[in-house]
Amino acid sequence: MNDQSKSLLKYGLLYKVLTAIVLGIVCSLVFPVWAVRIFVTFNSFFSNFLGMFIPLLIIGFIAPAIARLGRGAARLVAWTVGLAYVSTALVGFISYFTARWSFPSLLQGQIGTLESLTLAKSIDPYFVISMPAPLNVNTALVVAFILGLGATVIKGRTLADCLSDFGDIVSKTIEKVIVPCLPLFIFGIFLKIGAEKQTAAVLSMFVKVVVVIVILHIALVLSQFVIAWAVSGRNPFRAIARMLPAYVTALGTSSSAATIPVTLDCTKKLGVRDELAGLTIPLCATVHMPNSIMVLILCCMSISV
Repeated sequence: MNDQSKSLLKYGLLYKVLTAIVLGIVCSLVFPVWAVRIFVTFNSFFSNFLGMFIPLLIIGFIAPAIARLGRGAARLVAWTVGLAYVSTALVGFISYFTARWSFPSLLQGQIGTLESLTLAKSIDPYFVISMPAPLNVNTALVVAFILGLGATVIKGRTLADCLSDFGDIVSKTIEKVIVPCLPLFIFGIFLKIGAEKQTAAVLSMFVKVVVVIVILHIALVLSQFVIAWAVSGRNPFRAIARMLPAYVTALGTSSSAATIPVTLDCTKKLGVRDELAGLTIPLCATVHMPNSIMVLILCCMSISV
């Protein structure tokens, strides 16, 4: 296999996601409502499946990772959670003061036009299949910690082997079901947005807010990779390029649940050990929320100007 083929294989998901976004927007201009509802129905099913599957993913990755890491896992978890909350709080303060400084001049006299914003009627799925999650995310985290730490202190390999097998099942589900369906899911998201004629209306109202959010997102990502480069010596720009499929998936789905499998795969391709990636990616997707707090604060501040 030549270098070009390897490159295409490595970034195959990225191309599929980008193609799905473009096709979703284009097809929304020509698809009849009944056709759009087919994809909306699939998205409803897939979204509910993801919501059900995420607690299992958390247990299936975090518990075996802790068991493989051994007795030092508790300290690693504590440091990870502590850094995650410090980072989230720091970004929250930066976002707040950025909005206080920039929004009064950027948005003066524009938010009042919100009352005139009208959107087309929502397009609903043909039917909905409810799939309640067996555990909520926080409970799944606690269960994963208990099982993983328990496997490190008891004698015998039965529990550790069971956790490892369960993790393999989760990995196969991601590889064979979730990742192949992601481009279709993203296509459906943009198809629905375009068919409901929300894209132009929303962007025309909040384009300045979106620009500020994008700038802060880019600054945050660059700063994180620069810090990682200072610690590990890895080329930050090469690492960012390898993580592009995860970024585009997050942008297209606005779902951390849908992005976890892609992020995990990209992280392993960076050379991170499987047990570390399996522990930190699902854990940080739950407790490390700098981007979420940034968007929440900036959007709230934009309507309070």
